[in-house]
Amino acid sequence: MVIRDLFPITDLHALIIPKRHAETYFDLSDVELDEMQGVLRRQREVILEQDEMVTGFNIGINSGEDAGQTVFHCHIHLIPRRKGDVPEPRGGVRGVIPGKQRY
Repeated sequence: MVIRDLFPITDLHALIIPKRHAETYFDLSDVELDEMQGVLRRQREVILEQDEMVTGFNIGINSGEDAGQTVFHCHIHLIPRRKGDVPEPRGGVRGVIPGKQRY
């Protein structure tokens, strides 16, 4: 299923969530992974239809407490990005560790 994040990083930030309880991404079956991929792609299209200013996406999964996971039911973050939403987007998800985004 898909819901909007309660604390969105950007407008239209979505969470893709499997129906079966699985604590982390790595607990999903191959079939579930394929289904999640399909939902992720379809949700991307929905977001692009809703906002023509979206020019990119970050996809994130926090897997385990030490990776920042706070809700222990697997979910994938689909974060729409827009040109100019940050001064320097280079490095993207590398920014999860302060000081490591720029290289």
